[in-house]
Amino acid sequence: MDRGLQGMCVNERRRITVPPHLAFGSIGTGGVIPPDAVLVYDVLLLDIWNTEDKVQIRTIGKPAICKRATVASDFVRYHYNGTLLSGETFDSSYSKNATYDTYLGQDDLIKGMEEGLLGMCVGERRTIIVPPFLAYGEKGYGTIVPSQATLVFEVLLVDVFNPKDDLIVEVKEVPEGCTRKTVTGDYIRYHYNGTFQDGTAFDSSYQRNSTYNTYIGMGYVIHGMDKALQGLCIGEKRRIIIPPHMAYGEGGTGNLIPGSAVLVFDIHVIDFHNPKDPVQIKVTHKPQECNVTSEADDLIQYRYNCSLMDGTLLYSSDQYDSHSTTTLGANKVILGLEEGLSGMCVGERREVVIPPHSGHGENGAGGVPGSAVLVFELELMELQKGVPEGFMFVWLGDGPDPLFPAMDLNGDNEVPLEEFSSFIMIQVKEGKGRLRPGVDADEVIKDMFNNLDHNKDGKIVEDELKQEVDEEPKQATRDEL
Repeated sequence: MDRGLQGMCVNERRRITVPPHLAFGSIGTGGVIPPDAVLVYDVLLLDIWNTEDKVQIRTIGKPAICKRATVASDFVRYHYNGTLLSGETFDSSYSKNATYDTYLGQDDLIKGMEEGLLGMCVGERRTIIVPPFLAYGEKGYGTIVPSQATLVFEVLLVDVFNPKDDLIVEVKEVPEGCTRKTVTGDYIRYHYNGTFQDGTAFDSSYQRNSTYNTYIGMGYVIHGMDKALQGLCIGEKRRIIIPPHMAYGEGGTGNLIPGSAVLVFDIHVIDFHNPKDPVQIKVTHKPQECNVTSEADDLIQYRYNCSLMDGTLLYSSDQYDSHSTTTLGANKVILGLEEGLSGMCVGERREVVIPPHSGHGENGAGGVPGSAVLVFELELMELQKGVPEGFMFVWLGDGPDPLFPAMDLNGDNEVPLEEFSSFIMIQVKEGKGRLRPGVDADEVIKDMFNNLDHNKDGKIVEDELKQEVDEEPKQATRDEL
């Protein structure tokens, strides 16, 4: 048998016929084998090793770029298939649907596996062949690994980190003209792709078509991300590599992130602001003559483009047949736009940056994301000076005194609607008075007339006008005159 086994390969089958003089001779043995017996063995070789054997490492595949290789004291996560030298499987991490996670260099593994895992890169595949004296030796391992078995591991390194690791930030792209960077207390909106070190994706804001929004440096996100979000520009792109002790630690989180996982985030900053930010107004063009500027109660027409900070166009007045119209101070536009439109002269152009607390807030609005910083490009096209809230007509200076004779254009001591209307329009034309812009002048004048015509006889006489002044001296021009 000693001679017959020589030259065999694992999994080779042989029939070995042994004559008596090379077996148990003329004596036989123990009543089992008679004297002078020829012995025939059908042999299958399962394993072979030598005391001088070392761990054999065969690289199956390796990433083109390997920035870091495993060393003693690292923590690794790897998948493996474990077989005997004959090919019989004894264990597999894949069947458990979980990586094997351990420290290197702390005798937590058999010696041969410790040696075989050193120098590996994330994503690298190796075959590691471990002789029994560097594995489970004579004792084996329960019913799984027999005594004196050579073990073959096919290993895929999924993750590696060291307890001393800090955050790694790789700046991918920084826009030109960055004048402001994020600090603690800012509120940021960013997109991200989240992967493990082997490239396996675990989450993405792009898939949800919604940015991730949070305060910076206030503990609303994992510690590593809180730290990495500082010092960013709007539009900047970064890769952030976060070790588990700065992420979700040994416990991981739910079914999404396993324990002790290194996380890789590729982020793109959409915008950020601070709750204390004011509306920013930049005048990009101003006419040489600018004598009249917009203020509360004025009726204005304006052009605008509304974009996000990354340049995404949300709305434009050019999409419509006419310019946008609003009355300043009437709460018809967001607070920041109201501020940006104030103090403009016709033909002036501005760029106005509006933080969300002066815009559409945390909830956003139709087509405007929550907590979005808005950029308006404005141009004032037309300006009609207004009248205070609650008034339909105001005198620009002192009105006629006495008033009734001035109203009585034909001097017949009574003022019908037509005469009253002519009087008012003369005041407007001569710049002595102003009607509320944006409303029908005939209707306004008719309402004013009806309020003064107390007896509803279709004409105003001097006593009615005096009665009005006596009853409401402070309201003489409110909705009337």
